[in-house]
Amino acid sequence: MEKIELLAPAGDLERLKVTLLYGADAVYLGGRKLGLRANATNFTKEELEEGCLFAHKLKKKVYVTLNIFFHDNDREDIDKYIEELVSCGVDAFIVSDPYLIEYLAKKGLEAHVSTQASITNSKEAMFYKRLGATRVVLARELNKEEIHSIVTKTGLEVEVFLHGAMCTCFSGRCALSNYITNRDANRGGCAQVCRFAFNTSDNKVFTMATKDLNMSSYLKDLIEIGVRSLKIEGRMRSIYYLASVVGSYRALLDAYYEGNLTEEFASKYLKILASVANRESTSQYFLKKADNNDQYYTGRQEISNQEYIAVITGYDKENSCLVLRERNYFKVGDTIEIFTPSGASYQFVLEKLLDENNNNIEIARHPDEVLKIPFKEKLEEYSMIRLIKKG
Repeated sequence: MEKIELLAPAGDLERLKVTLLYGADAVYLGGRKLGLRANATNFTKEELEEGCLFAHKLKKKVYVTLNIFFHDNDREDIDKYIEELVSCGVDAFIVSDPYLIEYLAKKGLEAHVSTQASITNSKEAMFYKRLGATRVVLARELNKEEIHSIVTKTGLEVEVFLHGAMCTCFSGRCALSNYITNRDANRGGCAQVCRFAFNTSDNKVFTMATKDLNMSSYLKDLIEIGVRSLKIEGRMRSIYYLASVVGSYRALLDAYYEGNLTEEFASKYLKILASVANRESTSQYFLKKADNNDQYYTGRQEISNQEYIAVITGYDKENSCLVLRERNYFKVGDTIEIFTPSGASYQFVLEKLLDENNNNIEIARHPDEVLKIPFKEKLEEYSMIRLIKKG
């Protein structure tokens, strides 16, 4: 059985490495133009070359977004830009423009139809297949039966969203951002207007933003209906968020294929997914037509008892210490947990903390400061450290 693909976002080169090390089979990212996340750092040619080399050494893939709504001036020099991306080693392109899909296919390049195309039925999917697309990223508003129907009727690879933020507008075709802030979401300039606080006529505060998507309880269903790729949203999320979410889904998927996906096993990872959420979550349309309770959120799903405090960058063999880069405040006496890309975890009370010059300190209070903690063995780069809060 071919295993389902776990596809995750990479807003920059560091995020690409973290995402792949924590178990994604492929990443999607944007170059310097023609993608829908203009505010992400995105990739230069040199960074993309390095990212593709890193991915291919791990036998993983890189997909680049070219999914804005094209105007004529956007097409200038597009041949040269695509040639540049291909020379970097890109494996496929995520595209919404029918002309560009056909153009890529004629050049023998792999085209995945973006969710921006809002594909909701098999006839639509077949239209893109005739243009040369090999995969369709379905509209986010489809239920289980509709997804299964498209899988069985088209023979195309089907990709669906698995986890992350959802757009208020249909499959991300936002008009609010342009109307209110003059930033075109369909050309990469989303201002996230749906998350603004609006005052109603009776002086109540209202946002149009939806709950986040969380399909962790339905992995078995997604696999059994023939979905080929599961997509995590979040090109602008932190490396800690990506490590936690990607690592959790990797563990859940591996357990499914090994026949070990029990409720007890899953509960640990469902808690981790909840701990990094900053909004309530839902399965949206997967089981039924979504109503207000499935859509609009009123606050956090839960108050997390964990906080990201550092990332491990190396090992001081002479002093038997992990070298780390601080991200948030912590101190001697705190209970911390280290978790690694390969899935190992270590929880203990921090008894000693050193600065870069091996001086004892009691408190870490400066983000990006290089620190050390005693540890008996070297751990993988990009292992993360989180604080376990009391109560």
